[in-house]
Amino acid sequence: MSTTTKLSSEELIAIEDRYGAHNYHPLPVVLERGEGVYVWDVEGKKYYDFLSAYSAVNQGHCHPKIVEALNKQASVLTLTSRAFHNDKLGPYEKYMTEYFDYDKVLPMNTGVEAVETALKLCRKWAYEVKGIPANEAKIIFVDGNFHGRTMAIISGSVDPSSTRGFGPYMPGIKVIPYNDLDALAEAVKEDDVAGFLVEPIQGEAGVFVPDEGYLAKAAAICKENKVLFIADEVQTGIARTGKLLATCGNCTCAGHCENKPEVKPDILILGKALSGGVFPVSAVLANDEIMLTIKPGEHGSTFGGNPLGAAVAIAALEVVRDEKLQENAEKLGKRFRERMSQLVDKSDLVSLVRGKGLLNAIVINDTEDSSTAWDICMALSRNGLLAKPTHGNIIRFAPPLVMNEEQLEECCDIIEKTIMEFGV
Repeated sequence: MSTTTKLSSEELIAIEDRYGAHNYHPLPVVLERGEGVYVWDVEGKKYYDFLSAYSAVNQGHCHPKIVEALNKQASVLTLTSRAFHNDKLGPYEKYMTEYFDYDKVLPMNTGVEAVETALKLCRKWAYEVKGIPANEAKIIFVDGNFHGRTMAIISGSVDPSSTRGFGPYMPGIKVIPYNDLDALAEAVKEDDVAGFLVEPIQGEAGVFVPDEGYLAKAAAICKENKVLFIADEVQTGIARTGKLLATCGNCTCAGHCENKPEVKPDILILGKALSGGVFPVSAVLANDEIMLTIKPGEHGSTFGGNPLGAAVAIAALEVVRDEKLQENAEKLGKRFRERMSQLVDKSDLVSLVRGKGLLNAIVINDTEDSSTAWDICMALSRNGLLAKPTHGNIIRFAPPLVMNEEQLEECCDIIEKTIMEFGV
């Protein structure tokens, strides 16, 4: 009779180090189970998850409705490729376009695939509709951006860790400052500019929230100059910022999204929480003038639009609507920033808190190349809360949106206790 020996965290980390590529630097915690706002490591220690897989599990870990949809569909049909139709894709496309109020959706799998798709759509529209001469279209990026790590996307990055050693880079990209309307207005005057790609809130850069009205004014500048406004809402979308989309801004919706956004992107990019963290699903939405420029054979994906992903995504969006997750994110986010602002007053270690909804960050009063933020995250993990630094001295906090008030207060207590006792 064979027996299976359970491996320790240390042993499992050693196996990863031996056999896996070294392209990540995770916290030394090995997780084996998740439920709602909690995760457990292989030794059975319980943690609050304050990263949510970079906002992919907004609906909480292993949400029963989403898992049920996955299991039900997985037992019937998982993949056909797009060589054939399947019975889930059409209803999913109808659901998506009505949910977000667009004519068409192009389904993909990962967030970076969706961004690449949006870039291709923008260029195709530029040549076929705007009339830019072939191979001359430019797309404007902003500094501090993070849209993924493919070759096209890092060509618009200013982060050396993304670009170093991977040149030459793709032409046709111009980078301007973030949150700078004058720079955008000047850039779009060029006749060969096709689109403007922007994160409504820069997550990876450290949760930078632009000035009030920036997105609306940027969209207006784009419209005046016949330039596509492209919103990367892979991380900020699906209720994370207290609205269905971060581009909704100061919308007038009383409850769940009524499709009355302050800003409506020409191209909307979604991913992460579209899957509920259960199965990779991403999507690009646009109206017919843009979407129908791509013809059969010009873009695709073997797994994009698969029946498993379609079933999961519908369930994930139903959870957001039925459980009022955007309203919860709005309410708890205000309380979280209130508690963290109090911490700024109590501790010299925290210099700033910023964010929107339940996408927030604290800035640690130390240099970017210091280990302080990392060491604080290690201390947080010992106290039962998982978070991760970004850009050296910033700690991002993004718990699942199913968190309740009592849990949030307990987490704020953990963060405060950790900060106040750090280095003592």
